[in-house]
Amino acid sequence: MPARPRELTPDRSARHLFGAKMRAHRMRAGMSLEALNDVVNISRSHLSRIETADAMPPPDLPPRLDAAFGTDGIFQELYQLAAREIHPDQFKRRMELEARAEVIGEYGGQIVPGLLQTEGYARAQFTLANPWAPDDKIEELVTARLSRKSALSSGTLKDYSAVLDEAALRRGFGGAEVMRGQLTHLAELTHTQTTMVQVVPFTVGGHALAGGTLTLMTSDTGARIAYEESITTGTLTEEKESVLERQRVYDLLRASALSPTDSAAFIRSVMEELPT
Repeated sequence: MPARPRELTPDRSARHLFGAKMRAHRMRAGMSLEALNDVVNISRSHLSRIETADAMPPPDLPPRLDAAFGTDGIFQELYQLAAREIHPDQFKRRMELEARAEVIGEYGGQIVPGLLQTEGYARAQFTLANPWAPDDKIEELVTARLSRKSALSSGTLKDYSAVLDEAALRRGFGGAEVMRGQLTHLAELTHTQTTMVQVVPFTVGGHALAGGTLTLMTSDTGARIAYEESITTGTLTEEKESVLERQRVYDLLRASALSPTDSAAFIRSVMEELPT
């Protein structure tokens, strides 16, 4: 006799509701987990853990489920709610604003900003930040981090710029291969239709944002927001004069940075110094 499916608790969280809806639609369609695996190309065991909310859905699963079950974006909407639940409260408001932003400008001093991170870099960063965390917790955080990258191709975001300190390029996470992949990704984004990445080399010396991080966002309503983050906390500023002050500092730093073309060349030179 087959094992009885584990009882689900959709009222506990958006992630639990996602899993419950997934099982309900799967059973309504008369599909086993093996059959769903053939459609969405995710292993049976992984699908089972998503249904029971023991694993966070990967970002490419919701649109596949919507296509398979004809659910008109329901799973994509649930996924956005579930992804926000992973983050601490002070970060949720920032994520909501980020998803609606038409213009984003970021400064990364020691770490590559989340929207620009590769999967390997993100995993290495989270692992180093909490070496005692179980693997499934790390993978949950990585999945949530990668889900944010959809903002770069959402169509809502018209202009993304990032200014990276040279330290962010040279401080290795995950070893040479991971950094090679990360630097390759950054070089590709230095100048596209919607992205611009510039590097502030050590030769520039000190500057007003050294040692910190800053994200500036302009929403679809025209509201302007600044977000500063430390190791464990984040501060969201919506007061006009405070945001303008941070915008001036950011603009000054961009003026001191290398051009996008020179930044791409600089990033490739750092790649060449990585051990083979």
